Amino acid sequence: MMLPLFVSLLGSTAQAAPSVSVNTSSVDAIIQASPVVQLTLVILIVMSVFCWAIGYSKYQTFKKMRESDDLFLNKFWKINSLDTLFEDIDQYKESSVARVFKAAYLEMKKISESPLMAKTEGDKPVLTGIDNLERILNKASENEMAKLESRLTVLATTGSTGPFIGLFGTVWGIMGSFHKIGMTGSASLAVVAPGISEALISTAIGLAAAIPAVVLYNNFISKIRKQEITLNNFNADFLNIVKRNFFQGN
Repeated sequence: MMLPLFVSLLGSTAQAAPSVSVNTSSVDAIIQASPVVQLTLVILIVMSVFCWAIGYSKYQTFKKMRESDDLFLNKFWKINSLDTLFEDIDQYKESSVARVFKAAYLEMKKISESPLMAKTEGDKPVLTGIDNLERILNKASENEMAKLESRLTVLATTGSTGPFIGLFGTVWGIMGSFHKIGMTGSASLAVVAPGISEALISTAIGLAAAIPAVVLYNNFISKIRKQEITLNNFNADFLNIVKRNFFQGN
């Protein structure tokens, strides 16, 4: 008699206990998230898309610039006339070194055409105003650095603020879970799981946006520093060449 009664109780208990199904997949968690968390996720995704777009654009820029710089510098050290090099300057439109050279050449041309700064000794022009040329070289180099550093603030901002924006979504999701617990008086998985799920997704997306941004930013900063060294070396070499050949007292 006891065994049939026990089986009967188990059956009635199984029928009385409702089946609780909690769907905590990422897509469902995002769809069911509160508007504040959804807005946070949209902001993080947009920032991440911008970072990847900037990263691709900068990668192409540095790649083309490096190739064009190499071609220009190879020709620079082979030619015997600055005029000849200037005539072919449009072949190196992607080269930052070529743009610096172009600015310096045009300044030298102005100096040579000025009656106060130029004279001739035989067939050789002798110039003054080396300070003007140095200033133009420095200014052109700084302009090139500014171009290369443009839009990197987006990467830096995403890298530094992405985790905190994700953390904001996390806190908001957890607050929603506590609010549901207070309303229902139950701390069951069905009550707290949706809020916890959306909170964790917000954290994950915040990190997914921030980590690549930091990696890209550090990589591009390293490339910019190398390019700055390249420009400084070119400026020093160019000044030495023109001092020996064109300016007085050298």
